[in-house]
Amino acid sequence: MGKTRSLGLDIGDRRIGVAMSDPQGILASPLTIINRADEPSDINAILAIVDQNQVGAVVVGLPLSLNGSLGPQAEKVQDFAHQLRRHTEVTVEFRDERLTTASAQRLMKMTGKDRRSRDDAMAAALILQGYLDEKLA
Repeated sequence: MGKTRSLGLDIGDRRIGVAMSDPQGILASPLTIINRADEPSDINAILAIVDQNQVGAVVVGLPLSLNGSLGPQAEKVQDFAHQLRRHTEVTVEFRDERLTTASAQRLMKMTGKDRRSRDDAMAAALILQGYLDEKLA
C-alpha cells in the first residue's frame, strides 16, 4: 500500500504542533504536540509518526513576516526542515503559515494552561488543510 497521508507541522521553539490528513487527502485534523527536546529527538519523533501512518508528504508551516520576508524564526524552521529532509525520503514542503496561529486560537476558543499547545496542533491542521485544498483545486 502506498503512502497516502500528509503530515502538517507547526514548528515552534518549545513545541511542534502536528496534524494528519485522512487517507484520501481531503481533511486535516490536529493529531498531537511534540514537546521540543533536542533536534535529533524531535526529528525521530516526527519520523516515527511518518512511519506509523503511511505519510507521503510533510508540510511545514513557514512563519514568514507579514511582508513575506524571512525572519529569524522562519530561518530556524527552514534549518529544521532541511535536517528532517536528510533523514527521510518523504517529500518535505513549506507552506506560508502567516496568521494560522491567530486563526487556530479563534477556532479553539479554549481557556486553561493547555490552550497554547492545543493551538499549536490546530495551527498545524490549518497549515495542512490549506495545502490539501490547493492540491484538490
